Amino acid sequence: MIHPASVTPADKLREKLPVSLKRLADLAYNYWWSWTPERLSLFQTVNPDIWDQCGHNPVALLEAVSYNRLTQLSQDPHYIKRVKALTEEFDRYMAATDTWAHRVAPQISPDRPVAYFCAEFGLHESLPIYSGGLGILAGDHLKSASDLGVPMVGIGLLYRQGYFHQRLNRQGWQEDFYTDNVFEQLPLELMKNAQGETLTIELQVRHRMVKAQIWRVQVGRVSLYLLDTDREDNDPIDRWLTGHLYGGNQETRIAQEVVLGIGGVRALEALGIQPGIYHLNEGHAAFCLLEVARLEVQRTGKSFYDIEASVRDRCVFTTHTPVPAGHDVFSADLIDSYFAAYWEQMGLSREQFLALGARRLGDPWEPFGMTPLALRLCRSANGVSELHGHVSRKMWTILYPDRSEDKVPIGYITNGVHAPTWTAPLIADLYNEYLGADWQNRATDPKLWEKVDQIPDQELWWRHQTLKERLIAHTRATVKHARQERGEDWEYIQAADRLLDPNVLTIGFARRFSPYKRGYLLLREAERALRIFGNADRPVQIVFSGKAHPADEEGKRIIQRLMEWCRQYPEILNRVAFVENYNIYTGQKLVQGVDVWLNNPRRPLEASGTSGQKVCFNGGINCSVLDGWWCEGYKADANGKGLNGWAIGENANTSDQDLQDKIDSESLYRLLEEEIVPLYYDQDANGVSHGWVKMMKASIKTNAPAFNTDRMVADYVAQVYAPGTKSGLELTFASVPYAR
Repeated sequence: MIHPASVTPADKLREKLPVSLKRLADLAYNYWWSWTPERLSLFQTVNPDIWDQCGHNPVALLEAVSYNRLTQLSQDPHYIKRVKALTEEFDRYMAATDTWAHRVAPQISPDRPVAYFCAEFGLHESLPIYSGGLGILAGDHLKSASDLGVPMVGIGLLYRQGYFHQRLNRQGWQEDFYTDNVFEQLPLELMKNAQGETLTIELQVRHRMVKAQIWRVQVGRVSLYLLDTDREDNDPIDRWLTGHLYGGNQETRIAQEVVLGIGGVRALEALGIQPGIYHLNEGHAAFCLLEVARLEVQRTGKSFYDIEASVRDRCVFTTHTPVPAGHDVFSADLIDSYFAAYWEQMGLSREQFLALGARRLGDPWEPFGMTPLALRLCRSANGVSELHGHVSRKMWTILYPDRSEDKVPIGYITNGVHAPTWTAPLIADLYNEYLGADWQNRATDPKLWEKVDQIPDQELWWRHQTLKERLIAHTRATVKHARQERGEDWEYIQAADRLLDPNVLTIGFARRFSPYKRGYLLLREAERALRIFGNADRPVQIVFSGKAHPADEEGKRIIQRLMEWCRQYPEILNRVAFVENYNIYTGQKLVQGVDVWLNNPRRPLEASGTSGQKVCFNGGINCSVLDGWWCEGYKADANGKGLNGWAIGENANTSDQDLQDKIDSESLYRLLEEEIVPLYYDQDANGVSHGWVKMMKASIKTNAPAFNTDRMVADYVAQVYAPGTKSGLELTFASVPYAR
């Protein structure tokens, strides 16, 4: 059983702060501050330069800033009042017991919480243990679980160097590099046992015993526990098991997943936490099912097949991958090297063990798949959008030969985003005024969002323009720094100060540069794209951002083509920008500042997507193929014309990829030339496009109540964690206030 340490890192930090600022330590060690209205300036005010240098890490900031500066702030009555007001709100939040989840699903209790396993968590840019959409979704899931009062703990890995950093050389080619995370300077707490010693768990990896220590991150009322093998008493190779996210070869991948799954269950046991539900967010953590089963076999003395149903009853699974090649599989030889001693502890033969992960039973060459393992040993499985649920059922019919495709037991819960995190404070302030100060608590109520029509067009327009100006300033500064680092010509470096124009229609495209996401589609007909972006009277500009996986040469080539296109034509030199090293901070600026969010993957390869949902909360408009969540979000009139955004390709679909690219690029060009650009530039004497604002409001009204993680987590509670829960979240929110 774990006991609270006598002196926590927050206690130590508190000792360094002046009396009136001591509570800053409590805020710094809980990421709750990052989704409050004060998030932009509470810590930045302390020292803007250090704040930027430390990657917006409040702990590192308060450790680095001079005591002289802290004492200056400690006598500023305005700042003291801000700190006092926020800490009082924080105390109320943390102490609240009459939460939505407590009223609706009391069977999910703190002594039997949901344990949420994921390979990555994207909470904030200061904790770089995420790569993209899966991690951001996991972070938002924990935040809404905290807001709703769902008893939950997160389980993940603490990566010494995280995901790679990106820089482009002078030829536009992506170069990858890594930097160390200094854990002692992050908002983390190393867990201790009752004797004050570092709490560790032990497991066998590669025929060696490996120790992992456990760190805790506070996410509001939710604790996220992260395992770390970088210990001096481990073999040097094993210290790097938690070195990189999605790095290395298959050996590294299976070892990491053993630490995450088996080690995660053992960490919970060491912490004295007995989960009521194990939730696997993607198949990376599926080995946890084996450890749950092994412990049950040992506890009861029964066979695996006798306890299999009880294991399944406690485990649920969310899949995010719409193609078979994207699911983790390991060769039988690799499984042998890692689990030869393990399956005996489960009372299984080698053949019985391998069958748990096989797609085709009886095939001696069949690899061991993490998704088949999860589907076999979880009582509930779901995709992350309606279309993805359909795709997943079709993909996994092979596991259910006695069922028709529509009876395959894989449902769907469409992803959402955490509204307080992704809505710009400037827009949130507008919602406070016109929707009510409790709008965040009622984000799933469609009637609430109908009030958006009451916002004056001019008011919404200027606030969005302000956010666009902020995006452009961030882009200019980032691009200028990148050009300096590459040693570009002085004139080209200075030209970054003229990059983009706040008065020009601005498109955003930011995501992993994988070929299926088709970052090149807009440039398929370069001359036509040039006419659109280089139009002197009604110009268009675009901001790109995103990384290609280090092993994805084709993805890197797409980025290089974009960079070459930017420099080839002087008339668009200032109309196209690429922001390197995409992260949460840049992502927030993009989704809050662009006019149009572009998404054009090959369908149906976008399981859900969430970046376009973030755009909606800020008044941005989506232009996307009908894939993932946009199939549910897009609304059109009787004539097929978009009411809240645009659909690329008219849902045309062919197996000929070149033909599909031609169809979709032609559709995109037509939409820009005939609908998007004319609508934006149809402005009155004050520069406001009322037709555009009408569509902005439609984007907010139709998408905000449906695509947020409060709704998503409530769906998980009602459909997965506590099936049969009868309270619709929007009805509860509309009629009963609750403590967030």
